[in-house]
Amino acid sequence: MLEILQQEILACRRCPRLREYTAEVARVKRRAYQDWEYWGKPVPSFGDPAARVLVLGLAPGAHGSNRTGRMFTGDRSGDILYRVLYKTGFASQPASGSRDDGLILRDIYITAAAHCAPPGNKPARDELQNCRPYFERELDLLPNVRVLVALGKIAFDTYLDVLKARGAIRSRAPFTFGHNCQFVTGPGQPVLVSSYHPSQQNTSTGKLTEKMLTDVFRRARRLVG
Repeated sequence: MLEILQQEILACRRCPRLREYTAEVARVKRRAYQDWEYWGKPVPSFGDPAARVLVLGLAPGAHGSNRTGRMFTGDRSGDILYRVLYKTGFASQPASGSRDDGLILRDIYITAAAHCAPPGNKPARDELQNCRPYFERELDLLPNVRVLVALGKIAFDTYLDVLKARGAIRSRAPFTFGHNCQFVTGPGQPVLVSSYHPSQQNTSTGKLTEKMLTDVFRRARRLVG
């Protein structure tokens, strides 16, 4: 069923602005990637269907996932994330350059609040709403998930909005976003762990270091046992 859902994501045309933007980026390309055939469409989720840890990111990067066709693959965000996942035992290798590089994720699954690369890395509110049903279905199709790691505040808020809509929480007010914070969201719900997003802006300024992100996934590892 997860495979069918990913095919639906690939065919999605709910956000014309994003589809036009991803196609235009794929047509023009960045000079460093002129020899690449860009993916240029919605990027499917990636990982272990039996995962106990679910990672929720923001959206594909214009010249990262929108180029390679795999979540967090081919840009600075992915460089640090996959090194950390390898270090904490969730990934088979420490680097990810293309969707055909043999990378395997173990006990972890990666999705995003938006599956198309947005201009300026900022999806509009209605675009996030359009994509949210895919994430909700993934939650239902990943029965073993015990921990959800939200990378960035938009991912954090997206998950809380889903919990509120499902009646799992009454309000988002008790949940304050911060780095490496842990939240109980109710009986039967995954533990929520929040993290700064591994964007180049955060990592180049030192707001997020590799050690800080490693601590997040070590926490996730401890929580699932």
